[in-house]
Amino acid sequence: MINASIFGFFNDWMTSFAQMPNGHIWIYIVLGLIIFVETGLVIFPFLPGDSILFFVGSLAAMSNGKLSILLLMLVMGALAFLANLLNYEIGRKFGDVIPNHPMLSRFLKPEYMDDAHRFFEKWGSWAIFLGRFMPIIRTVVPFTAGAGKMPHKKFVFFNLLGGFAWVMVALGAGYFFGNIAWVKKNFEVVMIAIVVISLLPAVIGGLNSYMKRKNA
Repeated sequence: MINASIFGFFNDWMTSFAQMPNGHIWIYIVLGLIIFVETGLVIFPFLPGDSILFFVGSLAAMSNGKLSILLLMLVMGALAFLANLLNYEIGRKFGDVIPNHPMLSRFLKPEYMDDAHRFFEKWGSWAIFLGRFMPIIRTVVPFTAGAGKMPHKKFVFFNLLGGFAWVMVALGAGYFFGNIAWVKKNFEVVMIAIVVISLLPAVIGGLNSYMKRKNA
């Protein structure tokens, strides 16, 4: 599973940083970069933001104050908000270009766009908030909102709510549950389970789309 292998790479990377004298500073930088790229650049929907946030939350609980969970929530929430705002603006300016580009369309697949459109049809403006908690969808929804010319003020409101809620839930879960004895002992299993569970909505959506096309 590509997402699990990517998480393993970042897991080892973050652990190495945590063991360095000033490694906690690099954790802020690298985590911020991951969050910004995953949610801000529409062609990178596969980065494991949920899992990395959870993992860093657990590191914060063990860092003896070197990693501030409140500062992490504030900084990562702000970056998540700004990244989605960038994604929205990209959608407004290039919403008709990127999905048809011969190279970029390999990353922004038609099924991703279809899933995002259906998500919008079901949830309306709340899709901006709820999409934060779904891999792939959280990257494509702001682009779709921009391409569909969703009112700027409305997008900003739901983007602000969703960005900070997503970061607080993922970091908070890692902070409070990542250091339970059983979780620490089986950390890799837990992380893989989080990746699998987070991918379920996308898998189910893909299966539904396939069955509809098959029965059409």
